[in-house]
Amino acid sequence: MHPVLRLLAQRIALGLVLLFAASILIFSGTEILPGDVAQSILGQGATPVALANLREELGLNEPAISRYFAWLGGALQGDLGTALTNGQDIATSMGQRLGNTLFLAFWAAIVSVPLAILLGLIAVRYQGRWPDKVVSGATLATVSVPEFLLGYIVMFILAVQWRVFPSVSTIYDSMSLGEKLQAIALPVIVLVLVVLGHMMRMTRAAILNVMQSAYIETAELKGLRPFLIIARHAFPNAISPVVNVVMLNLAYLVVGVVVVEVVFVYPGMGQYLVDHVSKRDVPVVQACGLVFAAVYIGLNMLADVISILANPRLRHPK
Repeated sequence: MHPVLRLLAQRIALGLVLLFAASILIFSGTEILPGDVAQSILGQGATPVALANLREELGLNEPAISRYFAWLGGALQGDLGTALTNGQDIATSMGQRLGNTLFLAFWAAIVSVPLAILLGLIAVRYQGRWPDKVVSGATLATVSVPEFLLGYIVMFILAVQWRVFPSVSTIYDSMSLGEKLQAIALPVIVLVLVVLGHMMRMTRAAILNVMQSAYIETAELKGLRPFLIIARHAFPNAISPVVNVVMLNLAYLVVGVVVVEVVFVYPGMGQYLVDHVSKRDVPVVQACGLVFAAVYIGLNMLADVISILANPRLRHPK
């Protein structure tokens, strides 16, 4: 088998194994939570007969391993179960929420990825000089601030003091694209500030790692401009680690938006999860955890695949 195909098969198999392991951890984690699900649904005044009937209806009397495989089998078929609090189909309720989270993550990525790469190129071009120090210092500062604090700072400045954007990022299907973009401006700014530093610093480090190569010296001897050498010769050969860090941060934009969505009351997956955690709605928590794990593992798998395909040594083995 060709080395590329073998590596791709290994990465995909590893991703599936990790997703299976994540499903076990998610189900086990919700199983060991203290308290009684039936009691939390019916309240403290429920009779023993009512509690027993509800446990039987929910299948809580079945062994945990039987319930796990029933849950996993349903998830593989697109059936994530029914919410305990309102009786709604979880997959249907989650669909719009997931779409909102992906919409937010998409626009944050559209801004952060090109900006991080550009700032990384500028930092390399002026290595050790004031532009490099300013860019590195500013991005490191934003990464060091907790998300919720950064969110409230941005909200105070842009929504309360300057009143440029709304403080609550609620969107509806009837809103135009421009209205939606205005509504999500603040959470997008926060997400960009959170992921920008990591991507910029990795881009800078990856490019600096290849700047000592012989072909870079050849390009310099030809009299090419420094920025052109960095952009056309160094950056393409540093693309593999850059792709990895970009994919990791894209995964974070989807999976790690819980705090940001709660701060700005954004109707996404994070807000949906937090709402049902407080109600002890176990099927919803399990479904959200499985979707988050699938997105994170899937994007990491995609990063591995792109890195393999971008490696000329693997594409053209000797």
